[in-house]
Amino acid sequence: MDWMFLPLKRYADFSGRSRRKEYWMFWLFQVLVLVFLALILFVVGFGEVDPYTGEPEFTGAGIAVLSAMTLFVLAILVPNISVTVRRFHDQGKSGWMYLLNFIPYVGGIIVFVFMLLPGKIGENEYGSDPKMIDNVDDIFS
Repeated sequence: MDWMFLPLKRYADFSGRSRRKEYWMFWLFQVLVLVFLALILFVVGFGEVDPYTGEPEFTGAGIAVLSAMTLFVLAILVPNISVTVRRFHDQGKSGWMYLLNFIPYVGGIIVFVFMLLPGKIGENEYGSDPKMIDNVDDIFS
């Protein structure tokens, strides 16, 4: 469970290395929160659909849930970028590789594949191997 929240503790720390476990557990946390909020949005409903435009007219509760989803995504934007940069560092690559995400159509797929790859064993120019640390609390010491 600690691995899910470690990127939030290292909010804007773009230095060092992160394990795959830290990265993917943080993604699991994000998905769980967004699915939970989407279920709430489904339960409270969007409201009625305008018969002329086909667009939903949101209720107050629907707007509140959509606002919560938006705030959550904005709140985790920086930790999401920083944990991705640290994953690139774990592989011995520059954090600027994050910019691959901005290549239309294939950039996200390329970064996804890099996030699946294991890190370099032992020390590299970005720090010591995070797999040598078993306890999350030892990362800060």
